[in-house]
Amino acid sequence: MQPMQTNNAAASTHSARASDPRGKYFLAEEQAIFRDGFNRSSFSFSHRLAGHPLFELPRLVELAKRIEKLPSHRPDEVYFDAGDVAINQRWSDTSRNGMSVSEALERIHTSGAWMLIRRAELVEDYRIVLDECLAEIQELAGRSLDAEMEVRNAIVFITSPRRITSYHIDRECNFLLQVSGDKSISIFDQNDRTVLPEVELEKFWAVDNNAAVHKPEYQERARVYQLGPGMGVHLPVNAPHWVQNGDLPSISLSVNFQFRGRSRSDVYRANYYLRRLGLEPNPPGSSDIKDRVKRTLVLPVIAKANELRGALKQRLNKIAPDKFSTDKPKAARQM
Repeated sequence: MQPMQTNNAAASTHSARASDPRGKYFLAEEQAIFRDGFNRSSFSFSHRLAGHPLFELPRLVELAKRIEKLPSHRPDEVYFDAGDVAINQRWSDTSRNGMSVSEALERIHTSGAWMLIRRAELVEDYRIVLDECLAEIQELAGRSLDAEMEVRNAIVFITSPRRITSYHIDRECNFLLQVSGDKSISIFDQNDRTVLPEVELEKFWAVDNNAAVHKPEYQERARVYQLGPGMGVHLPVNAPHWVQNGDLPSISLSVNFQFRGRSRSDVYRANYYLRRLGLEPNPPGSSDIKDRVKRTLVLPVIAKANELRGALKQRLNKIAPDKFSTDKPKAARQM
């Protein structure tokens, strides 16, 4: 368990924060933490977004409505579910309890809701915050990421009191900033193959965003961070985690991005299908030659096979839709 430190700077006003461009949102004195831990291990840090007017609940209600009206918005751009959730529960097993987005936000104290606004950066004010945060993160980490980042997102989480976010892994490199309320987040080592076996990583990258399975007997291996306003935590790519919200509604900002390179994830995808054939594939990085063969030969063959299988399913569905249809609702993906 890694304790969090109180951040007195979180109480400063937004105008005071803006007066220091080099440390507008993050603290320069924490540079060593960022450089040592970036995408290697989880670590806590302080930030100055607590009290920012863009992340007050009325502004977030307005943000959700604006995004849903944008021509470029996707159906799940503003997502929520509600009710009691277990640590090991799949996204597809949660429900909305018949509420609309507006109703869930209005009843956030009692609705048991977990809500995310996936691409807050679609609205200019939030895009500026995302860009400024990422610029500071690069400076603190001592690493130029512009050429490495493929997808960059500002995701806003709004969570009801005591709500659990179930155990999962993500494909993004993530900096989670707690803006209001408090929560406890358990983060596991992404390189611990007892906690996160190769088979779960293969399934995750190939077919199932919910592939990671919580193992209660290894909870003591987690670093548990207590996040309050002005506190944040870094989650490396694929670091397993789950969240327990505190006694008040919580608002958090996830500043995250996906790396452009796909070499490692492509090997995991190939390994998933090779394992289904009864083979025991080596993990990525075990052999450069084998990894190259998997990326350049195995994956194209798999892609063609999946294409043919998809065409066959479509034909069978036309012949007897009730018998052959395999359509299922897609599970929401945690970021």
